[in-house]
Amino acid sequence: MNLLQNFNKAFESKARLGIMSVLMVNDDVSFNAMKEILSLTDGNLATHLRALEEANYISFRKEFVGRKPNTVYSATELGKKAFNEHLNELEKFIKGT
Repeated sequence: MNLLQNFNKAFESKARLGIMSVLMVNDDVSFNAMKEILSLTDGNLATHLRALEEANYISFRKEFVGRKPNTVYSATELGKKAFNEHLNELEKFIKGT
C-alpha cells in the first residue's frame, strides 16, 4: 500500500505549503507581505501563486493603496478543503496509519 497516494501534488513544494499555510490563518494577504513572510523572490512567489490559482485553490483581487497597485490573495473554499485533506493525509503518514 502506498501511503503517499492521497497526498495532493499541488502542495508538494515548500513554497506552496507555505502559501497555503499563511492563507489558512489570514483572510487575505498581499503579494508583498507573502513575499516577506516566506522569504521568496518575486518570480518564485508568482510562479507558485499562479499554480495554486490555476488549481482554483486561491483567488486574488487587485486594488490600489494610494497610487500603488496591490494584489491581495486568499484561499478559496476548494483550496481550504484540499489543504485540510492534504494535512490529514500527512498526519496519517506521520502516525503510520
